[in-house]
Amino acid sequence: MWIVFALLSAVFAAATSLLAKVGIQNVNSNLATAIRTGVVLLLSWGIVLITGSLRGIHAISGKSWLFLVLSGIATGLSWLCYYRAIQLGDVARVAAIDKFSIVLTLVMAYFFLQEPLTVKTAIGGLLITAGTLLMVL
Repeated sequence: MWIVFALLSAVFAAATSLLAKVGIQNVNSNLATAIRTGVVLLLSWGIVLITGSLRGIHAISGKSWLFLVLSGIATGLSWLCYYRAIQLGDVARVAAIDKFSIVLTLVMAYFFLQEPLTVKTAIGGLLITAGTLLMVL
């Protein structure tokens, strides 16, 4: 089932880039990010309330809170940078560089989470790096 959600994530991420590129014309990129974030906030909390997930908030540990907040900060900074980049550059080229985060994730997951880095994932990371360079240069 995870693969279905991963594929849907890719589809929505692609739509996000295209819709954002059109939406930020003549709009400050930070303001556009704030508007987008507000929509995400409303959507997320709406789903939490509809599914009854809010009751689990008391069981969240301090460590989880810390890392969720840090993740939120990283997401916010990523979105701010992404919106500014697509406002200034071609969305396809910006998206290619943004997806280089896959390679960075592989490396960080190996060092910080001790996740395996197999020959297959290393080759995939090299191919993504090559593809990113081809699209950008």
